[in-house]
Amino acid sequence: MLLPYKIHPEDSVYYKATFVLDVLNQQRKCTLSDLYLFVRKRRKMSFSVFVLCVDWLFLLGTVCFNLNEEIELCIRASKKTLSYGRAD
Repeated sequence: MLLPYKIHPEDSVYYKATFVLDVLNQQRKCTLSDLYLFVRKRRKMSFSVFVLCVDWLFLLGTVCFNLNEEIELCIRASKKTLSYGRAD
């Protein structure tokens, strides 16, 4: 669930997606399977929940897939605005 009702906040996709972002901040880019292995070292998570987290971050425009089929952060800050899009 994105926002669980009467359930621990640690069970939400919002919370679990922070582990995906943390790994991507350190690794910069990696394949889906490698990213899952890195996340599993930090937090126990099923693959289906992991994919839901990646999908959620993709919909937010936070992560994207590059031409080498790797996942990476795709928010680039500029002086005036944030630009979202495919990373090259």
